[in-house]
Amino acid sequence: MASTTSVSLGQRASLTAGQLPRFSPIWLLVISWIVVGGLFTILVLAGITEDFNLVGTVFFGTLLYAAIIYVASRIVEGARKATDRLMAALVTTAFIVALLPLVSLVSTAVISGAARFDVTFFNNSMRNVVGDAPGGAIHAIIGTLEITGMATLMSVPIGLLTAIYLVEYGRGRLAQAITFLVDVMTGIPSIVAGLFAFAFFSLILDQPGIRFGFGGAVALSVLMIPVVVRSCEEMLKLVPNELREASFALGVPRWLTVVKVVLPTSVAGIITGVMLSISRVIGETAPLLLIAGFTQSVNYNLFDERMMTLPVFVYTQYANPGSDVQAFLDRAWAGALTLIVIVMLLNLIARLIARFFAPKIAR
Repeated sequence: MASTTSVSLGQRASLTAGQLPRFSPIWLLVISWIVVGGLFTILVLAGITEDFNLVGTVFFGTLLYAAIIYVASRIVEGARKATDRLMAALVTTAFIVALLPLVSLVSTAVISGAARFDVTFFNNSMRNVVGDAPGGAIHAIIGTLEITGMATLMSVPIGLLTAIYLVEYGRGRLAQAITFLVDVMTGIPSIVAGLFAFAFFSLILDQPGIRFGFGGAVALSVLMIPVVVRSCEEMLKLVPNELREASFALGVPRWLTVVKVVLPTSVAGIITGVMLSISRVIGETAPLLLIAGFTQSVNYNLFDERMMTLPVFVYTQYANPGSDVQAFLDRAWAGALTLIVIVMLLNLIARLIARFFAPKIAR
């Protein structure tokens, strides 16, 4: 009995013998970043590298943190807790590595695009802009909003209805064929969608060199539809079958069950999927360059003449600089930053709409 008691006390003591301070992982992570940052600073001062590498500091500092936290925990807390802390550090490292490209992209766009992110950029077009004149991108912003908006109006009803059919009604070979075609469309290169729209309207309207905004919207809708179908299909599948069966038991027809039960339950996920599809196509350049073309003036008519978009604007400013190269680069970065801001605002609006229309759960 005494031996059993001593063994249990020994096990308890081994589990609670030592413990690192509560905030030690955070402090060790910060210290690791400072140490690696100091090494990169020394390399800059020694002339080995030109600029301070912030991304490298965060990455290698996080790896150093994983090693330090494991050794410290092994000494103080034992092998079992050290292994647990090592796995948590590796998960943290994976998260930071996945986040680094996004942070680097956004920070670079903000730093480089801030020089021209001004009122002039949003009030003027590039018409009659020569030399070092500032110019603006209002024509590209209007074109992007109109073309993407039209593509959304065409894609969302088609994609949502297709998803409803596949989940609620589709059975047999037809549903399998539709699923297969949607999977194939998901992998279509964007330039193929642009070529399709260009060839389609060239043949239908008998205009070999046609360029107009509606054609760009059709090209983007070809890319959006499979994304909308897949995202909406998965969201509809998450609706519990018990809700459908309860509605059927009350004598409600299937179509009304879909409208009153299934769609309101999954509306938050559906809106998120639609926003993902918009984010997927709003930055496409190749299809819009083919069918929408580019122009230096504002064009409000989707069905007539060329229409400029922000991706094409960024591409043309960067690929075809004039005598003042820096002015063109500043406009390109400002256009890229504007695209990021538009996508961010659309996602915020989608979250607000999803929260407003989401079913209220009784407390």
